[in-house]
Amino acid sequence: MADTILIVDDSPSMLMSIEIMLGATALTVHKAESGEQALALLGDGLRPAMILTDLNMGALNGVDLVRAARQLPGLGFTPIVLLTTESAQDMRDLAKSAGATGWLTKPVESEALLRIVRKLVPSA
Repeated sequence: MADTILIVDDSPSMLMSIEIMLGATALTVHKAESGEQALALLGDGLRPAMILTDLNMGALNGVDLVRAARQLPGLGFTPIVLLTTESAQDMRDLAKSAGATGWLTKPVESEALLRIVRKLVPSA
């Protein structure tokens, strides 16, 4: 069975774009349109090999999602990468302190995304 990846973004076009890019991998893609929806999927037992999440979303932003996910059983060491337009070092530091594995700045190029996914999920 193929490993899975969860992508989280409140922009339907960004979700579709990232899903298309991930089509070059062997990963099964799960999508969530909000941090809350992602947390519900994880709370229901989804255990992806990796999570890609936007930073700036509604009530539950990417950093809060990282914090919440890290508290769930089996997600303590799951790679979580933020995809965002933010590039400020203080935001990167905040994400890292919350438990984020990495950071990619939007717009993300396909090669950069695939490189980090394949590095963090060798089966991809």
